[in-house]
Amino acid sequence: MRVIVLGSGLLGVSSAWYLSQLGHEVTVIDRQTSPAAETSHANGGQISVSHAEPWANPSAPFKVLKWLGKEDAPLLFRLRADTRQWAWGLQFLRECTPARTRHNIRQIVQLGSYSRDMLQQLRRDTGINYDQRTQGILHFYTSQQEFEGALEPSRQMRELGCERRVISADEAVAIEPALATLRSQLAGATYTAEDESGDARKFTLALAQLCEARGVRFLMGHHITRLLKDGNQITAVEATDPQGRYLQLTADSYVLAAGSFSAALAEPIGLKLPIYPAKGYSVTLPVIDPTRAYQVSLTDDEFKLVFSRYTTPGSDGEAEDRLRIAGTAEFNGYDRQLNAARCQAIVRRVQQLFPGATDVKRAQFWSGLRPATPSNVPLIGQSRISNLFLNTGHGTLGWTHACGSGKALADIVSGRRPELDFAFQGAVPQRSPVAAGRVQAPVVNTVKTPV
Repeated sequence: MRVIVLGSGLLGVSSAWYLSQLGHEVTVIDRQTSPAAETSHANGGQISVSHAEPWANPSAPFKVLKWLGKEDAPLLFRLRADTRQWAWGLQFLRECTPARTRHNIRQIVQLGSYSRDMLQQLRRDTGINYDQRTQGILHFYTSQQEFEGALEPSRQMRELGCERRVISADEAVAIEPALATLRSQLAGATYTAEDESGDARKFTLALAQLCEARGVRFLMGHHITRLLKDGNQITAVEATDPQGRYLQLTADSYVLAAGSFSAALAEPIGLKLPIYPAKGYSVTLPVIDPTRAYQVSLTDDEFKLVFSRYTTPGSDGEAEDRLRIAGTAEFNGYDRQLNAARCQAIVRRVQQLFPGATDVKRAQFWSGLRPATPSNVPLIGQSRISNLFLNTGHGTLGWTHACGSGKALADIVSGRRPELDFAFQGAVPQRSPVAAGRVQAPVVNTVKTPV
């Protein structure tokens, strides 16, 4: 089967990898000049099954109201004359009930656990390297209220097989000694030993190379202008190439993995995807005192920040050692402009927690648009259009869910039932796995003028 994947971030490249493993001829299209150039470029780096409590939970409405108008708020809605933002916000509020929160946690944990297994298998099979660490993830709390609020979601996660263990402040410091300076402020912590971290961009670039070695074709610098539809079928993808020429690319099936831009591509063909961009920030800092910097990946739930450490061995024996801190969410349309107040709030928190560990004068700031659904549960599976499949809407957990989503999506496209129990979109194949045949690459037709 010929398959076109729209988007070359974590979800697009992982989809391409698993589709190629099942024998399909795959083409990936993206407007950027290289994979992982947008939301997958500088995220927080966590493979965090334990980060399964959705933003939409019973405590969220009060927090959102409290944070309105605060430039450095962890979760900030900039209210706009934007009907999509308001519609998304109303759906978000509907997801804040205890019953919906429990349902969504179940979906997020099940997908996360499966995805982590798929990542580990891929690593064993290929030897892929991305500055990974397998020391677990520790959630720490400097607010007693926040700590107590985490106990029930942690219990639910343990029931679902995610061993998010509640630990004392002393145990937290024993696991991560860099928290010693914070010991008197710690209300408690949770620890998930099976969780991991690593550089998502490095992973995506390496996986894209493995895809190319298997024959996957990457059309970079191609701006997707629209999807063409006839009846209940996509007939082509219209795009402009790096020289500005219009092309039409055809295939048997199409996978929409364009992150926050998925909704804009789907709407003209009659699909209203509940996705809205949530701008996240990150800062990358060089380590200047390794003894003061953390080793274990951390989550600061109160400030909605995650902490990872990347150490890349150098050819001269000197390692590149850096900290990546990311988080917060700003709902402000497709604006990617850096807000100085939000950037400095992250830096201040790093200095409070790990004084002397980094050189903040050499901070590298970044922002990216996370494709958020109101429930935090991504859209994976077949759309109402029979040959258009979705792998989008992963919000803050794109890295955590990438391999599992790509594998499940490839199974569905191939008419196979996924190994995962999850609320997939559309009909899920019931029959036994079948072999996917290889056919020619997607057909490319040059169009002289826009349609």
